[in-house]
Amino acid sequence: MDKVQLVKIGGNIIENPEVLADFLKDFASLKGPKILVHGGGKEATALAKKMGIEVSLVDGRRITDAANLELITMVYAGKLNKSIVAQLQSLSCNAVGITGADGNAYTAKKRAVQELDYGFVGDLTQINTDFFKNLLLQNNCPVCCAVSHDGQGQLLNTNADTIAAAIAVALSEHFEVVLTYCFEKNGVLETLQDENSVIPIIDSNTYGELKSKGIIAEGMLPKLHNCFEALEQGVQEIRIGGPKIFSESNPFTKIQK
Repeated sequence: MDKVQLVKIGGNIIENPEVLADFLKDFASLKGPKILVHGGGKEATALAKKMGIEVSLVDGRRITDAANLELITMVYAGKLNKSIVAQLQSLSCNAVGITGADGNAYTAKKRAVQELDYGFVGDLTQINTDFFKNLLLQNNCPVCCAVSHDGQGQLLNTNADTIAAAIAVALSEHFEVVLTYCFEKNGVLETLQDENSVIPIIDSNTYGELKSKGIIAEGMLPKLHNCFEALEQGVQEIRIGGPKIFSESNPFTKIQK
């Protein structure tokens, strides 16, 4: 086993049942070992509004008080995770749904209060590489959600992009890892209104330029920050694209040093 496909999908794909079903068919058909990491922020936000729970985002990061943590755990670790696992099982992909607490897969510490109090947000401290290696060697497909834990009984909300990058880095010591971020656009767009303005390659130089021009902003900032950190730490290839990224003719953005 030399190559691992690690794919993260975002909330806009998850909340569209037809798009999600098509994506999961493509994902299940990928040859070799694979890991899926999913968010679900949009569904959690919609449910929070229905329940009258206030949601606050800063630079694409969710402030997580106790009420939001309960809701996130229900949505991410419950409804979304098990629905995705069930769909993959129907496609003959032996998926295993996990939070950070399951098998001690990934641990985190509660983010320290500085200018902002993020609440029950966890910054990753460790990936259980052996746990993931064993699952992959037994032909299982881990399906990871954005709920981590601190090893002391406390669940925490951790950015799914960060989890995907950290698992990719950990496994890159043993395998060639291709990290793919999948969301509703065909890649990083030069003009948000133009679906065809996909930027084919972003390196550390062009990243700074795009950020200063405001082309890269909000939720894309932490995503690309994670990408460059992952490249520095051994991940071989990173792609950002739409739900049909595994179709040969589809455009995508490649992130490189």
